[in-house]
Amino acid sequence: MSSKMKTRKSAAKRYKVTGTGKIKFKKQGLRHILTKKSTKRKRNLRASGILAESEAKNVRKMLPYA
Repeated sequence: MSSKMKTRKSAAKRYKVTGTGKIKFKKQGLRHILTKKSTKRKRNLRASGILAESEAKNVRKMLPYA
């Protein structure tokens, strides 16, 4: 009986896997120093991003059960 694989908890908190298998993440830059950022820029930062496939491969290794 082999041991279970461990999930990288730091990655689990940052990424979610969609139904089609893409990796979804929240964009950075919306925590503080918001006055100098335009409304349009802040609005676009609210939308979640889809990780590029080249980077998604590494994230999938960190999330073996996602």
